[in-house]
Amino acid sequence: MLQGAAQAAQDHGAAESGPDLQYMLTHHLLDGPYLEFVILGIDITVPLPHFDPIHLGPLTIDMSITKHVFFLLLAAFLLLAIFIPIGRAMKTKYADRAPSGMANAMEALVIYFRDEVVRRNIGHGADAYTGYILTLFFFILFMNLLGLVPFGATATGNFMVTGALALVTFVVTEISGMRALGFAGYMRTIFYAPPGLGPVGTALMLVILTPVEFLGKLTKPFALMIRLFANMLAGHTLVLSLLGLIFMFAGGSAIITGGVTVASIGMVSGIMVLELFVAFLQAYIFAMLTSVFIGLIQHAH
Repeated sequence: MLQGAAQAAQDHGAAESGPDLQYMLTHHLLDGPYLEFVILGIDITVPLPHFDPIHLGPLTIDMSITKHVFFLLLAAFLLLAIFIPIGRAMKTKYADRAPSGMANAMEALVIYFRDEVVRRNIGHGADAYTGYILTLFFFILFMNLLGLVPFGATATGNFMVTGALALVTFVVTEISGMRALGFAGYMRTIFYAPPGLGPVGTALMLVILTPVEFLGKLTKPFALMIRLFANMLAGHTLVLSLLGLIFMFAGGSAIITGGVTVASIGMVSGIMVLELFVAFLQAYIFAMLTSVFIGLIQHAH
């Protein structure tokens, strides 16, 4: 990641007095229709498939593959490549004995999520949502981690990706609430007034609380989208900004340049370790809050 960003800044600023640090940031963080690599000093640009937009009345759908879409699909492929063999082994090889190795680690993680995250927050009927919650966790985790590899990109640093994940969670949450409460019970989560207020008081409270309850349903997925997007984008921005200090002081004395380089690399190394922790933490928080929202609506009164 760092090598590719630095090379991009150097190439773009070659004709200027120094590297363009703003270009380095935007070049790495923003989406694009290509992949870029630097191997043995050779720049390699791989264009991604482009398709004509599909027009459905006023709606236009672009199915072209971009950099973030590529890494999103790569994360999905890695999930299938890892978990399908483990699932088959659990049904055959470990059907009558305790699993070992990777299968044992995955079983422990699945049981932890089922017992401590899904069942604890959703309650009755929680096991039906274990698969969805685990899929969210691992899918987000893999996208986060792919942004830490050389020349990788963090798809979760794109609010369209996190927004799509939050939208799916919103739909799952609302449908689960309607199934658990029934249509009448679900509507009371929107049109609600405390009992015993009388006709006038009830009407007044409905006018006040109905918009609040409706907006409350929308703010939950919005918070999920912004939290994941902002944390992943901010971490990479900080890493690249600290790396840019090396180029800002490159024209100074050897002592200053060397000191800034050592300090910058030290801080970046520490933040990269923190970014690894944040990758796991943000995936866990998204999955946990999803289970919390499902539990809240299923037990709404």
